[in-house]
Amino acid sequence: MRHRLICGPGYAAAEIELSPGEELVAEAGAMAWMDDSIAVRTQARGGILKGLGRMITGESFFQNTYYAEGVPGKIALAPGVPGDIVPYEMRDETLIMERGAYLGHSGDIETSVSFEGFTGMFAEGLLALQVRGTGLLFFNSYGDIQEVAVDGNYTVDSGYAVAWQSSLDYSIGRTGRSIGAFLFGDQLVSRYTGRGKLWVQTRSPRTLASWVHPFRRVKSNNQ
Repeated sequence: MRHRLICGPGYAAAEIELSPGEELVAEAGAMAWMDDSIAVRTQARGGILKGLGRMITGESFFQNTYYAEGVPGKIALAPGVPGDIVPYEMRDETLIMERGAYLGHSGDIETSVSFEGFTGMFAEGLLALQVRGTGLLFFNSYGDIQEVAVDGNYTVDSGYAVAWQSSLDYSIGRTGRSIGAFLFGDQLVSRYTGRGKLWVQTRSPRTLASWVHPFRRVKSNNQ
C-alpha cells in the first residue's frame, strides 16, 4: 500500500493506492474521490457496542471498508475540517485520540472508547478514542499538527491535544487553583507525564467557536 499527502498542511488529503487484497477502513464521509476499481462495504465494525462507543467519541457508528477489485486503484480521504493529516505506522501499540481525530486505517487495528478519568475538584473527565494494534493509521486535526517528544512533564491546553501514546500518563486540570480562577475563565489543560509521543494542533475549534459567538445572528423577541 502506497500513500501520499496532498494539499497540506492547511487543507490536507491522503491519497492511498490499494492493490487487490488490500483494504482501507475509513470514517463515514471521509472518502473524497476514488477510482472505479475501488469497491466499498459499510458495516458497524466490532458490533453495536463498539459502534456506539465510536459515536460517543465523535466518530461514526458505521465505517466503510474500501478494497480494490481486480486491479489497483486510488482513493483519497479528507477530513471535515481544514487542517493536517498524519500517517502513523503503529507497531503493536496503543494511541489515545481526541474526539474527531480518527480518519482511517489499514491493518490489524481496533478502535474503542476510552474514559480518561477525573482529576481535581473542578476537573472534567475525558471520553477519548483508543486505537490499538499494528498497521497504518491516519488521523487529522484542525490546523497544522506538530509532534512533541515528551520526556518528563508537558502541559497543553485541552483544545489543542490531538493524540498521544499510551506510555504517557495523563490528567486534566486547570492552570489556577483558586475558586475565582475557575469561575472567571481559567484554562482547562491536559498534563502529560512520562516518555512518549504527543501530537498537538495549531488551532482549537473551541477557541474558534468563542471568537464567532459574539457575531452570531440573534433573533429579536419582537419578531
